[in-house]
This record gives sequence, C-alpha cells and structure tokens, in this order.
Amino acid sequence: MAYEIVQELANIARDKNIDMDIVVSKVEESLLAAAKKKYPLAENISIKLDRKKGEIYMIAVKKVVKKVTDKMTEISLEDARELDDSAQIGDEMDIYLELYEELGRNAITTAKQVLIQKVREAERDKIYDEYITRVGQLASGTVQQIDKGNLIINLGKAEAILTTKEQIPREKYRQGDRIRAFILDVQKSMAGPQVILSRVSNDFIRCLFELEVPEIFERVIEIKAIAREPGERTKIAVYSADERIDPVGACVGIKGVRVQAIVRELNNERIDIIPFSSNPEVFVTRSLAPAKVVHIDVFEVETAMTVAVEDDKLSLAIGRNGQNARLASKLTGWKINIMSETEYNEMKKREAEDLIPVGSLEGIGAKIEERLVAADITTVQKLAKTDPETLIEIEGIGQKTAETLIEKAKAMVAELAIRRKEEEKRRKEEEAAGATDEAKSETEMPSADESDDAKDEN
Repeated sequence: MAYEIVQELANIARDKNIDMDIVVSKVEESLLAAAKKKYPLAENISIKLDRKKGEIYMIAVKKVVKKVTDKMTEISLEDARELDDSAQIGDEMDIYLELYEELGRNAITTAKQVLIQKVREAERDKIYDEYITRVGQLASGTVQQIDKGNLIINLGKAEAILTTKEQIPREKYRQGDRIRAFILDVQKSMAGPQVILSRVSNDFIRCLFELEVPEIFERVIEIKAIAREPGERTKIAVYSADERIDPVGACVGIKGVRVQAIVRELNNERIDIIPFSSNPEVFVTRSLAPAKVVHIDVFEVETAMTVAVEDDKLSLAIGRNGQNARLASKLTGWKINIMSETEYNEMKKREAEDLIPVGSLEGIGAKIEERLVAADITTVQKLAKTDPETLIEIEGIGQKTAETLIEKAKAMVAELAIRRKEEEKRRKEEEAAGATDEAKSETEMPSADESDDAKDEN
C-alpha cells in the first residue's frame, strides 16, 4: 500500500511534468479542505504525507485537560499518558487520527476531486511560468485547428493562438502544417494559459535575423531600426561598431543564403538591408536606394526633409503605392517629401521669387536691417523661422520687439502662402478651362469627309 500511494503520486508528477513536492502539497491541501468541510470549526487539524511509509496522516493538535468538553481539541490526562507517560495538564499533543474513519467515503471522494483540480491548476501555472519567460522569443508548432481564420497552434506543452490580425496577409495554412511565430504575450484564462503569437511584429523579423546571422545574435552587428509592411516589404537598418565587419554583407550572407532563408520563411516578402548612419541626411539617402538622391533640404524643427531624385527615378523612389517612401520614413523617423529634380528646381525658383527682403517688413529701420543681415537674417521668411532668443542677442532688439517682429514676419509669410495658393488654383482652373475649350473645338470641327460633301453640294 505504501508503495502504491507514492508510486501513484510519482506517476502524476511525471505525466503532468510537475515537481513531486508540488503534487504532495496539493494532496495535503485537498485532504485538509475535506477535513475542514467536515469539521469547519476545527483549526487544529493538519494533513501530512509520509513518503517513506507511504501513509497519509490526519493530525489534530489537542490540549491535555482533566475533563474533556471538546473531543476535537482536547484529550484527557489519562488518554494522553497512554500515548506519552510524561504528559501533563496544559500540554499540547499531536494526535494521529485514522484518515478514512474520520473523513468517510464522501469526504475522500471530494478530496480526490479537489486534488485533480489542484494538480490541473499546478500544471497550468507551470506552463504559464515557462512561457511567460519566453515572451519575445520564437516558437514553433503545428496548426491544430482553424477557427474563423484564427489558427490554434499546438506548441507541445501549451496551446497558442495566431489571430488573423497577427498573420501575414495572403498566407494560407492547413491542419498539420508546421509554423513558426513570435511569442507576443501569455495570458491566463479558465482553460489554461493562452500563448499569443505574431508573424507581423517587427520583432519577428529581428528574431529571424538573430537566428540566421550569428553576428546579430552575438551583438557584433546591431539592428538599429525596422520598418515593415507584412507580406509586402521590409526595410532593416544594421550597424557594426567594428569597422572590419560589413553589416549588410554579413546579413545577406554568401550568395544571399542568409537573407534568402528569411525571405522563404516570410513567403517571399521583399527585404531591403540598409547600413545605418547617425547622419540623418545620409540615412535617408540610403533608405531610398536604389533611387539616387541629388538634392536634400532638412527642416529639423519639423523633423522633415525634402528630397529630390533624378527625374527617371522618381517612381522608383516613391515605390508602388508610395510604399518605398512610407517605409523609408518609418525607418528613419523623418517625414520625407520626394520630388523629381525638375520639380525641385522649379520649387527653388519660385521660392527665390517669393523671398522678401527683411527691410521690407514694417517696423525695421535701416540700422536694425543692417544688424539682421549681419546675423544672416536676410529675408522675412528667415525671420519668421527665427526664435526670439536669437533676435535678443542682436543689439537694439529687446524681448518685446523680437516677438513683435517674428509675429509680423509669420503673418506676411502666411499671407504670401495664401496668395500663392489662390494663384495656383486660378492657374489650374485656367488650364482646365483651356483643355475643355480645346476638346470642344475639336468635337465641333467637321471631318475631312464632311468638308468634301459640303464642297460637292456647292
């Protein structure tokens, strides 16, 4: 009997992959719960499992008294000395009770049900503890079920879910297919721990590169930024502090073997690997490759850039549906306005025509104008972008004057912008009207056959 109890508990521990100490504690907890159910007021009861003997004891701590008034908490001196000759009035003794006789068949059945529940809870807690530490890592499993587009993945020890929004668009899976994904989160539920997977997360790309490129895993090469449109295209910026290492070449691998392994995992999603630069202009230029940047204007306050590329490379720089430009912007963190070289030159020409000398602004005399020009604030447009602190440093300009001049400059620039928009609108309307008139005249013009017929009639 002793062997059977311990062996059975050992089998439970092995089958459920739970530590034997936990199983034993759950047995004791479940039996104690059954005892408390029968004796709700007895706070002196405990349960102990002796592994060596294979016996389970119900122990009641009783006080030695002359006359017993409560059998559950007290024992007479006479009975106590039968167990221990040295027992005295007022002593407390551990009395071992027959578990089955005390609790009965129903209580033991209840204890068994509680044990099953507690073992199940312990199993769930163990799985949760294991997978919560794996959040941020890759997991592989088998598609077990497809429920309204959501994939239920069997990871072996746990069940995971890959929701439709975390799946790469246009990917199709069937039951039994192997799948690899990123562990996004682990949540507790009534049915057990729920592992949440993702294949669209940028971190999924990061983990795949760590898997395929040892230099990234060893932190010799660092992934600085990732921009992705799942299923379509990904841009990844890499950097190495070791000048002897080519980060892009290491990620691509010999004959592209490393990056191609990742591309296959992503069902032919296009991957652009870009060398990172701390210089924003260089970084943006590289991110727009293979289009060649010929001009670039930086607006640091707005975190924006105007980029001009060769005329025949404009569509390449923008990409299909603006994808290349969007990803470059996400990757670098800069708003990027892309235009052709011809458009850029025309814009610069218009800007030059719109430049207003700073002396034209009301309130600026000859001396102030001279000092502003000396500080390289030559136009109203530049003045509008200058902060008051810079102006205060100029002799003769105080805080109030600086704020007033900047406000006037901004108002003049805004008025000019409105006027330009109105002119542009009129120009487009005139062009549209001209095109309509031309189309109308072509429609009304008689054909060659009609002209010949008219001549014959005459």
